Amino acid sequence: MTTLLERRIAAITGGGSGIGRAIALGFAKEGARVVVLDTNNDAAAETVAAIRKAGGAADNFTLDVTKREDCRDIAALVDEKVGPISILVNNAGINRRNAITANPGAVIQDWHDVLSVNLNGVFNVTHAFLEQLRAARGCIINIASIQSFMHVRTPNSPAYTASKHGVLGFTRALAAELGKDGVRVNAIGPGLIETPLNEKVRASNPELVKVFLDHTPLGRAGKPEDIVGPAVFLASDLSSYVTGAIVMVDGGYRTI
Repeated sequence: MTTLLERRIAAITGGGSGIGRAIALGFAKEGARVVVLDTNNDAAAETVAAIRKAGGAADNFTLDVTKREDCRDIAALVDEKVGPISILVNNAGINRRNAITANPGAVIQDWHDVLSVNLNGVFNVTHAFLEQLRAARGCIINIASIQSFMHVRTPNSPAYTASKHGVLGFTRALAAELGKDGVRVNAIGPGLIETPLNEKVRASNPELVKVFLDHTPLGRAGKPEDIVGPAVFLASDLSSYVTGAIVMVDGGYRTI
């Protein structure tokens, strides 16, 4: 265990699986005490158990990021039970791959659900923990996407694309506003990362995977662990003069 994040408390939404779990494990390895937040408390507890087994410190709480009052309650509970956080990772997210020309009812539901989690959820959790982060002169890391810049080369998921453009815009707006408080706000832009979120799509739609890989110079999909290094960098003093940035972790997807 190393100490880049020693004596810091990090809250991670969607920390029960995938990218969130990998970041939680990586932060704990660097000495942070990790607060795992997830709608699936059993999955969050599994992440905590893995951290503790490795000698780290972690706690888990159930949280639906779409519920603003719950976010405020959890922020207060974390402050009381664990301590004030200095690192927030807004990772919780969902995806739906319906074109806007698909069934109208499905498209409208997609828009509501995806924006509620991916964009409103980022706002809700950030706002709830904001005073803790300002007091600590801490940092926020938002999980954006290659779709924060462009639509992928398949004609679908307008809700997801819009939500991730919003996450990047929110990141930059907060960086400009909170810099005077010493709070750094950055984003990570994953490409195709093999997680439970896209497991069914990868299994059922190999052509979609091929589209991604054909435009990825490194020639492979990413793993959740590929996000950990950039997240540790952005959470630590190694990036003390970095704010309003997005670190792309996409295997070079945007270069082709």
